[in-house]
Amino acid sequence: MKKLLLLLTLFCTFASEAQKTSAKDNRFDGLDATFEKVLKDWNAAGFAVVVVEKNKIVYSKGFGFRDVEKKLPVTPNTLFAIGSCTKAFTASLMGLLQKEGKVDLDKPARTYLPSLQFYNNEMNNGVTVRDMMSHRTGLPRHDYSWYLFTTSSRDSIIQRIQYQQPTFALRDKWQYNNFMFLAQGSIAEKTTSKSWEQNIKEAFFAPLEMKRSNFSVVDLQKDADASLGYGLKKDSIIKKLPYYNIDAMGPAGSINSSVTELSRWVMTWINGGKWGTKEIIPAAYLTEAISTQAIIGAGLPSKEKPDVYFSTYGFGWFLSSYRGHYRVEHGGNIDGFSANVSFFPTDSIGIIVLSNQNGSRVPTIVRNMISDRMLKVTPYSWNADFLKDAKKAKEAAAEAKKTVVAMARFSTPTHSLKEYEGTFAQPGYGKITIVAKDDSLFAKMGEKVLWLKHDNYDVFDFFEMVNGEELDTASTGPIRMQFLLSKKGDVDRIAIDLEAALEPLVFTRQLQAKPISVAELEKYVGDYSLSGIDIKVSIKNKTLYMLVPGQPEYELVPTEKNKFGLKTLNGYSVLFGIEDGKVTSVTLMQPNGNFKAVKK
Repeated sequence: MKKLLLLLTLFCTFASEAQKTSAKDNRFDGLDATFEKVLKDWNAAGFAVVVVEKNKIVYSKGFGFRDVEKKLPVTPNTLFAIGSCTKAFTASLMGLLQKEGKVDLDKPARTYLPSLQFYNNEMNNGVTVRDMMSHRTGLPRHDYSWYLFTTSSRDSIIQRIQYQQPTFALRDKWQYNNFMFLAQGSIAEKTTSKSWEQNIKEAFFAPLEMKRSNFSVVDLQKDADASLGYGLKKDSIIKKLPYYNIDAMGPAGSINSSVTELSRWVMTWINGGKWGTKEIIPAAYLTEAISTQAIIGAGLPSKEKPDVYFSTYGFGWFLSSYRGHYRVEHGGNIDGFSANVSFFPTDSIGIIVLSNQNGSRVPTIVRNMISDRMLKVTPYSWNADFLKDAKKAKEAAAEAKKTVVAMARFSTPTHSLKEYEGTFAQPGYGKITIVAKDDSLFAKMGEKVLWLKHDNYDVFDFFEMVNGEELDTASTGPIRMQFLLSKKGDVDRIAIDLEAALEPLVFTRQLQAKPISVAELEKYVGDYSLSGIDIKVSIKNKTLYMLVPGQPEYELVPTEKNKFGLKTLNGYSVLFGIEDGKVTSVTLMQPNGNFKAVKK
């Protein structure tokens, strides 16, 4: 009898979730045709949408293709990358740890993650877990650090934070920051001795039966109903984009899911944190999570839309007033995918839209169209309004481009392309490798390959290359880099505008070590005299070092025959003099001159 009751309960649950529009619901009349038009107007590959009301699905459908080439349709069960919609899951882990007494949201984050270091002691001592959850640490995005300079190590990305400069004092201003959600995931890992993925799976995926949701594009592409990602070339040509692996930044945005499985997550929020009778999200945390923790901006109503206003942030959720109704939502964007997860807590309505188009407006347009119907308000012309805005932005970009071209002098580079080659590094970001090929320069940053288009003198614009083609940057424009010269006139640094609120970040040329045996290094060992100053050269751990009295010991990096660079001093090197096959001197080559020391 118990088994029969269990089966009946499960059947009712599944039937509730699978329900679409079997019973006539005129709120959705004509929507299919409207959404097909949206798909066409934005040259989108496809999208899926689900609408929930209280504890059931009332509308669910896929549009377009998950695989354009093979004409495979999108379904409500198609998996998409959801990007930053992941953040609500990660923040909720903090809520669970708070309930268990393992984390206090108002204590410094370093209490739970000692390896986390900020730019200054004020931040080290003051940034709390709550500050990180609500984007009010004073740090700007610094997104290119993780996006361009990829790594598989979460620890190494955490280490970069100490070099990232804030633009405001702690709690002075809301500034979105993905690193702070990575740090929350790391706190969960440290506190529970489980991976972030395992924590999310056990706390949310398992009880909500989100069986196909996963954490990596590696697992995404194994699924039989997974979507490919797409971008647009010249605003109209649909181009397939490769999956982009962001596993290391997982807690900030690596979850892949379907609208069907995410509907259970949203229904849980609508129903006070409960799925059935089981509490999934602590009630006290849920209240805080969808209440204002930080003010994003003025959020004033416009003349055209007077009932859309205020703009604040909770824990992993954006908050606003939409046409007189309290809305909670979060968008997500990662290569080839755009998403939006939203709900109206006092109306018990949830809307999820997942698309396989890069940086797409489709999820927002579709969400707003459905919101107007579900809330029974006179609909705005959302699609037409967004198309009009996109046209204006395109025209403005075209005019700006004309101005730049008119001002350009197109002077040639100061050096041959070969002389720009090398590896350049910045501790808060990573390494750039510059390579000359044919008549162009290319930059390798993590997994990204960038083409450097010459502008003026030593200034280049860089464009991402995908499958050998330049990625369309009509909406964002290229990023500019400038090669800087040493006092000797050599290319030794690169300045790049990677964070709008800060001065260009400087990447310093790294010494390229040439292979050399310990036996060869032995001949340089000894004491050298420079105007009465004794300089000592020795070997430690198969590496050559030089000690000058009153200065730190310098590691010497072999760069050319008998020539070494000083690892920690850019622009400084030493050249050993050879006579009759023996080392007789060492010349210290510095920006202010060369100084010769004779071997004793």
